[in-house]
Amino acid sequence: MSKSIKIVIVGGVAGGATAAARLRRMNELANIKVFEKGEHVSYANCGLPYYIGNTITNQKDLLLASPELFRNRFNVTVKTKHEVKEIKRDSKFVVVKDLEKGTEIKEDYDYLVLATGAHPIKPDLHGINSEGIFTLRNVKDSDIIKTYVAEHQVKKVAIVGGGFIGLELAESLVHRGIGVEIIERLDQVMAPFDAEMVEEIHKELSRNGVKVNFKTSVTAFEKQSDGSLDVKTDSNSKINADMVILAIGVRPDIDMIKAAGIELGSLGGIKTNERMQTSDPYIYAVGDSVETKDFVTGKNVIIPLANPANRQARVAADNIANPKTSTKYRGVQGTAICKVFDYTVAMTGNSEKALKRNNIQYEKVYLHPFNHVSYYPGAHKISLKVLFDPKSGKIFGAQACGVDGVDKRIDVISMAIQGGMTMGDLEEVELCYSPQYGSAKDPINVAGMIASNMLRGDQPLTHWSADEKREQLIDVRSPEEHSAFHVPNSKNIPLPELRNRLSEIRKDLPVYVYCAVGQRGYYATRILRLNGYDARNISGGVTTYKSVNPVADLKNKF
Repeated sequence: MSKSIKIVIVGGVAGGATAAARLRRMNELANIKVFEKGEHVSYANCGLPYYIGNTITNQKDLLLASPELFRNRFNVTVKTKHEVKEIKRDSKFVVVKDLEKGTEIKEDYDYLVLATGAHPIKPDLHGINSEGIFTLRNVKDSDIIKTYVAEHQVKKVAIVGGGFIGLELAESLVHRGIGVEIIERLDQVMAPFDAEMVEEIHKELSRNGVKVNFKTSVTAFEKQSDGSLDVKTDSNSKINADMVILAIGVRPDIDMIKAAGIELGSLGGIKTNERMQTSDPYIYAVGDSVETKDFVTGKNVIIPLANPANRQARVAADNIANPKTSTKYRGVQGTAICKVFDYTVAMTGNSEKALKRNNIQYEKVYLHPFNHVSYYPGAHKISLKVLFDPKSGKIFGAQACGVDGVDKRIDVISMAIQGGMTMGDLEEVELCYSPQYGSAKDPINVAGMIASNMLRGDQPLTHWSADEKREQLIDVRSPEEHSAFHVPNSKNIPLPELRNRLSEIRKDLPVYVYCAVGQRGYYATRILRLNGYDARNISGGVTTYKSVNPVADLKNKF
C-alpha cells in the first residue's frame, strides 16, 4: 500500500527522470521532487551529434519530457536550473541553489536518489579555454556548437577523441560539408572494441575524408590571428582547425557525494549494492556516476550508457517504494552500438582485451557471413567475433561490424549472455528466416557451430595473432585468389585438389589451413584430420588476417 514519504532526486535525464516516473507509478502518495541544474529535465543526449549535423532539425524532438509534463502526468515537482550543493545526511536534507536567483533553500527527504551523471573530461592544457574549444554533454552545448559553426563559417573541425561521441560528431559534421580530423591517443578508434574489429571503421572514415591521427596526444592549443586554432601534439606537429571539440570521455560527477562521506568504489564511482543503495541506506544512486558490477566478470566497472541508467533507476525506485521487494540490478554488459557513415559497429559483454586484463581464460571464433542470403539483393558481409569459455562454451562477449544486420546479431548474443547460454546453445537457436532477413543457418547458428566443432575436437582452431610457428601453412583457395593476395610462406593447394595432393603435406608436422573466411578451411581441416593429419583451421581466414595485419591489405601480393 502507498504511504506518504518524501523523495528528493538529484539530477534528471535518463536516471533521475526514470526514477521519478517509476516512483510515482509505485506510490501515489509520495512527495517526489527533482532538482536538475541544467535547463532540461529529460532529453535525448544520444541524439545531440545528429542535431549538430542537422539530421535532427528540431531541437524540441530531443526534449523527452518537461517539468509541466511531470507535474500534469505524474504529480512530480521538477525544478530545473536548481543545483544541489550539499547533502546533510545526519539531518536528512539537501542544500539547493536556485541558479537564476542565486538563493539557497533546504529540502528535507526520507529518501535521496543521486543521478548526478558525469562531466566531460577537459584536460589542464595550455590554451584549453580558448574561444572555439567545446565539449558536448547537453542540449545547451549542442546549441552553442551549432551557433559557433554558423557564425564563424567553420570549414574544418579537429575532434580530440575517437570514441562514440567523436565518431558520431565526425559523421554529422561531414554531412554538413565540414572537414574533420580526429586526434586519438590509441592505435585504434572505439577503445572498448578489439582493434581488428574496428579496422573497417578506420577504412570507412578514410573513405569519407576523415583523417585520424593515431597514437597522438594533444599538448596545447594556440589561438591564431585569423581566429583558427593550432592543436599542438606530442609528435611536434600542428593541426589547424576553425574549431575543436573535446570528446575524450567523461568522469563521474561525485565531488558533492564525496564531501558527504558516501562511500566510493575502487574506480572512483559511487559504490552501490544490487538494490542500487549506497553506503547510506536512505540514499540510492543511478546512472553515469555509479560503479556497478560487470555482468560477465563480476569486476567493478563504470559504464556511462543510457540503457543501464534506465534499468538502475527502475531498480532503485522499486526498492524505495517497497523495501521488501526482491528487485536487484544484475550488472552491466556494456552493450553498445555506433553508426559510422555506412557501417555499424556493436558489442556486448567482454572484449578480448578485457578478458586478458582480468586473467580470464577464453577462446574465440571469427566469421564473416552475409547479413541475409547472398542471392537476395542487398546482401552485405558482417564481421563477427564471439568470445567464450574454452571448457564450458559459456559466452563471454561478442563484437560485430558491417553495413546491415549487426544490431540483430549482437542483440541476440546479448540475450544469450543474460541467459547464461553456451556456444552450443547458439547452434540450436531458432531465428526468423526469409531471404530478405537472414539465412536458414543464421550467423548466430554458424558461430555456435564453429565453436562447438572446436570444443568437440572436430575442428581445432588457431588464430592469426597466435604465437605459433607455421611450417606448413596451406592456402586452400583458388590459384587466382592466392595470386591476388596470400599470406607469406603459404602453399596453395586448392580445396578441390586437396585429396589428390595429400602426399605434398608432411604428417609429422602440424598443418595450418586458411581460406577466405574459414568455411573452405573447415572442409579442408576435416579432410586432413580424417586422413591422419594434425590440422587446424585459422579462424576467419584471409579476411581476419587483413584486419589483424592492416598494412598487409595495402599490398596487392607478396
